[in-house]
Amino acid sequence: MTARAPLPDGTSSAEIAASARELGVALDSAQCERLLLFAGLLLRWNRVHNLTAIERPDQIVTHHLLDSLAVVPVLDELARGRALRVLDVGAGGGLPGVPLAIAMPRHHFTLIDKAGKKAAFLQQARVELALENVEAVHARVEDLNAPAFDVIVSRAFSSLADFVGLTRGLIAADGVWCAMKGAVPTAEIEELAQTVRGVRLTRTVRLHVPRLHAERHLLLIEPN
Repeated sequence: MTARAPLPDGTSSAEIAASARELGVALDSAQCERLLLFAGLLLRWNRVHNLTAIERPDQIVTHHLLDSLAVVPVLDELARGRALRVLDVGAGGGLPGVPLAIAMPRHHFTLIDKAGKKAAFLQQARVELALENVEAVHARVEDLNAPAFDVIVSRAFSSLADFVGLTRGLIAADGVWCAMKGAVPTAEIEELAQTVRGVRLTRTVRLHVPRLHAERHLLLIEPN
């Protein structure tokens, strides 16, 4: 992969690497270049297809790239040395699936979205970034027919109850749902406990994202 100029705001691959280290994530120069290429691709497509409300390059880095990478240490912990099959539900602009796939190349990521333009972007990102560990799927998640996943992740996809309910048939017996949220969603947690049987919230992890002054949490849910 050839080197490229920093993003329009001046962000360089070295800065990406330094910010990732603050998250406990080690990235080599090729991974940082891929992340910058992905950010540029997202910005270009967003001008036409409105993939994200965030348009400033510096916010793409903090709100999207680093926000996604913040869950890498937790996924590493869940992997316990094995290669994971990960499903990103409502992947939209490739978040968090594409940054995770770049940072964690030994794991396989299936990115699914029901919107055609978003699925097309996911496929384009897979091709342009040469991500052999990514599969892009255009479908409703409830219609997906696939082997069970070790991890199912979402980033503001829906309520916890809907997220777990729609993907219940896709989780492995020892799998984990990982829901990325802002503030701890107390009402959603209560709804999950009242409406979805056979699952339990096992952990809530507070995430620190460099230069992002907003709450971020990762909720881990497991089958009973």
